[in-house]
Amino acid sequence: MRISWKQYAVVGLGGLISAAGINAFLVPHHFLSGGISGIAMILYFLFGWPIGLMIALLNIPLFIAAYRLLDKEYTIGALYGMIVFASAVDATRFLADLNLVDDTVLAAIYGGVIGGIGSGLIFRANGSGGGLDIIVAILKKYYAFNMGLAGFAINCVIMVVAAALFGLKPAMYTLISMFVSANLTDKVIEGFNRKKTVIIISDQSEAIAGAILQELGRGVTFLQGEGAFTRKDKQVIFVVVTLTQIAKIKFIVERCDPCAFMIVQDAAEVLGRGFTL
Repeated sequence: MRISWKQYAVVGLGGLISAAGINAFLVPHHFLSGGISGIAMILYFLFGWPIGLMIALLNIPLFIAAYRLLDKEYTIGALYGMIVFASAVDATRFLADLNLVDDTVLAAIYGGVIGGIGSGLIFRANGSGGGLDIIVAILKKYYAFNMGLAGFAINCVIMVVAAALFGLKPAMYTLISMFVSANLTDKVIEGFNRKKTVIIISDQSEAIAGAILQELGRGVTFLQGEGAFTRKDKQVIFVVVTLTQIAKIKFIVERCDPCAFMIVQDAAEVLGRGFTL
């Protein structure tokens, strides 16, 4: 996992944000985060042991396994992310004493929001914070496990233990926080400026493509198609646009060919010339 100094900076920022979210919203209400952090928080609630220190100690056997079984560059990058995150958790411990939010629902939601933003920044920079990521990576490499399913199963075990120790209610709020965090992580990784792919089938494909090129400044690709019933050759238009350009695309198609067939789909990620990463 080769990452530049800019990516290291983003990973560090993501770790700091995630740590702040844990201490500001989760710890005061006895909520948990997922993975190794969740186990470390259980130990903190039971024995008062520092969360960041516990995260680092619990990660030691995982990093030994990662060094032996996984790519060395991945291990080094993950070690950096883990150290930054663990250090930031203990450095921001004072936020837990401020009790910024009294409402438990808001604490669960915003804990998930802040944690999701932090995790999203880490993953967007191709980084890792160790812990559960290492376990899942090893399982995927050697046992062909589904990464999402494996991570979900591990977090479910943590939730069962938390419910047994602290009661069902905190565990249920923790699930809300995890759900919000997972969704925000995806949003940050994909980017909030979502793109749309548009497929247009029309007898006026040349006119529509020309209008898109001239009025929107977007590149257009012609795909060769054939009607299954008519056996007539067709030029299928394929174009990627921003969300705000969809209305203009519809207007162009309606103007050039009211009978055109158009499909608009979400694009999870678009890379290449003309689009920002």
